Amino acid sequence: MSTERTLPGPALLFCPADRPDRYAKAAAAADTVILDLEDAVARDGKDAARRALRTASDAGLRPEATIVRVNATETGEHEADIRAVLDTPFRTLMLPKAESVDQVERLGSAIDDVRVVALCESPLGVVHAEELAASDAVIAMTWGAEDLAAAIGGTSSRRDDGRYRDVARHARARVLIAAAAFGKPAYDTVHLDIADEDGLAQEAADAAASGFAGALCIHPRQVAVLRGAFAPSADAIAWAHEVMDAASRAGNGVFTVRGRMVDEPLMRQARSILNAAANQG
Repeated sequence: MSTERTLPGPALLFCPADRPDRYAKAAAAADTVILDLEDAVARDGKDAARRALRTASDAGLRPEATIVRVNATETGEHEADIRAVLDTPFRTLMLPKAESVDQVERLGSAIDDVRVVALCESPLGVVHAEELAASDAVIAMTWGAEDLAAAIGGTSSRRDDGRYRDVARHARARVLIAAAAFGKPAYDTVHLDIADEDGLAQEAADAAASGFAGALCIHPRQVAVLRGAFAPSADAIAWAHEVMDAASRAGNGVFTVRGRMVDEPLMRQARSILNAAANQG
């Protein structure tokens, strides 16, 4: 069983766990598949979803590139989800409504070598993002806009022009910074308007520039958009090479590239661009 603590990315695609007919297509389309036992499955379909989950590896889903989103800890479905997961080779779980390290530790007690993606989508989850990110069992962080808005008592996470409201932007930034503080990747939340590929591309480009490792998505057509947004542009790669070449000539200290001052923070940005380009081939 793999204990690798990274996720193939940048596109993490949700697939309803009660739709085994979609498993192979999702695996072929995405970098990582999220088999969803929670929101994507109706209450009367939970048992069928768990039965299908037990056969998912037969559809070509690889444990290192598969996440199972279980139902939240305090729901009546959670324990049954864990029992189903134990009958599979999958050990990466997305924990919705993640709010405390105790929830993560309970998963660790139930499943050996569990790897947890903490989904912060409640006020308490956002407030405790740093504690969750610090947990050894947590390998990645993400956030949810709509559940958060509903939990606060709001009616929408976005303005009429599609931009996030300030409270959602705060949560997004806090989860990203918490993850970075403890050396964990963070993944941006889903873009629910499947037809709005331009909006998705802009949002994903901002996520990539901000430091997110990738993003969640809900439809295969969104995968290519995410890959394009998270892949460094040819100009960015060229700039990064220029920076590293200039650094090798300058030695220590500050120098200029394309008329712009470059110091160690910008050199780290250049290294990040080249690493991202290498990781995406």
